[in-house]
Amino acid sequence: MITLSLIGIGTGNPGHITLAAVRALNHADLILLPRKGEAKSDLIDLRRLLCDQLLEQPASAKIVEFDLPRRDNRSHYLSAVDDWHTKIAEVWAQLMDQQLPNGGKVGMLIWGDPSLYDSSLRIVQRLRHSGRPVKVQVVPGITSLQVLTAEHQIPLNALAEPVQITTGRRLRERGWPSDAATVAVMLDSGGAFTTLPSEDTYIWWGAYLGMEKQCLMKGWLGEVGAEIIEQRAALREAHGWIMDIYLLAKRPLL
Repeated sequence: MITLSLIGIGTGNPGHITLAAVRALNHADLILLPRKGEAKSDLIDLRRLLCDQLLEQPASAKIVEFDLPRRDNRSHYLSAVDDWHTKIAEVWAQLMDQQLPNGGKVGMLIWGDPSLYDSSLRIVQRLRHSGRPVKVQVVPGITSLQVLTAEHQIPLNALAEPVQITTGRRLRERGWPSDAATVAVMLDSGGAFTTLPSEDTYIWWGAYLGMEKQCLMKGWLGEVGAEIIEQRAALREAHGWIMDIYLLAKRPLL
């Protein structure tokens, strides 16, 4: 039997790792670290750093790195993601069979939190549907949305009003959600907020949240929207990748 711990590590800042995450990491027999290509080497480097800093010495866990399968961006989005998840599940299963043929505890460091716009739990379901017995432990992590509001020193919601969390793709397709006072946007390939009225929409934006290269901007879209687009492009060019998130409202929250 494999016990798989999906360990939320927040944005990679060691100060954001919970005691429960440290405990789960140190109880693992095997820790799997995904590589996402040279352009995103910062992500594997941060995971390596966390293992170096948080594992007790001498560490009992074996650390194995693997190349994450690439998603086919030419196909329909949902079908491409479905195929991608299946390929990842196959890689996980192969590594578990190779490294822990008699079972044991596996730890996976999940960016942010395993329950918020992360696919790990869906990939686990594919393992189970294939007939593989897997016991799962989910260790919550601090999300980029929490870090965004903390760094901007704002509440997530307007007083007594609802919040909607969505993606850049959905914002482009559907515009402002009719029943939301504030909208948190994740997984935006860039500039979905430009589809909204710029004169009455306020934005709190952040990139590389929790990291040393963190960048924050805020203001009315008409005043800072173009600057955010320009800054985002410059940061992506400088670092080879970017991870950003933003919160939108019809007025400042404080």
